[in-house]
Amino acid sequence: MKTNNVFLKESLLRCIDNSELTHLVPEILASFKEVQLLKNDLFVAQNSVCNHFCFIESGILQHSIHIDGEEKTTYLALKNTFTTALLSFKKKIPSRKNITAISDCTLWNMSIEDFENLLDTNKAFDTFYFNLIENQIYKIDDYRIDLLTLSPEERYQKLLKSDPVLIQKVPLRYLASFLGISERHISRIRKNSK
Repeated sequence: MKTNNVFLKESLLRCIDNSELTHLVPEILASFKEVQLLKNDLFVAQNSVCNHFCFIESGILQHSIHIDGEEKTTYLALKNTFTTALLSFKKKIPSRKNITAISDCTLWNMSIEDFENLLDTNKAFDTFYFNLIENQIYKIDDYRIDLLTLSPEERYQKLLKSDPVLIQKVPLRYLASFLGISERHISRIRKNSK
C-alpha cells in the first residue's frame, strides 16, 4: 500500500535535508503501513521484541519502565515524530520498556526487514536515519544535563517554551514522571506559572 501522508513525507525530507536524494523518498514511503492504536494499546510490551519503527501521524506514545511497582515515563513521542524501542528493534532482543498509546493514535509502521533493506539500498533512508539518531542524541544529552543542573521549576519552564504541545496534551502524571518531579510538585509549579 502506497502512503500519501504529507506529514510523513515532510518529516523524512527535513531529516534527509539533501535535494539530490529526494527522488528516493517514494521507495521509503511505500515501506510504511498505516496502523491504528486505541488509548492504552501497546506498541510494544516490556520483554517482547519490538518489530516496528513508526511515524506518529496523530496521538502520543509513552515510553515507560516499571521500578518497584511504579511506572516511570522515560520519553513521550508526539505527533509528527518517529519512534521505536530502538535496542529491541535493531538487535531483535526483548524490550526493556513498554511503549503505550496514551491517546488514540494513527501510526505508519515499517517492519525491521524493510528498515534494514532500506538502510542497505537507499541512500536517502541511510541519511535520514543518521540525522534522526544524531538529533535524538543531542536531545538526550541535553535532557540528562537538565536533570542534573536545573531545578524542577526551570525544567518545567524550559519544556513550556520548547515543547508547549507536551504541556497541553500530555496528562500531568506522565509529564511529572518525564521531568523527574512529583505530581503534587508539578501541580504547584503549573499553578504558580499562570
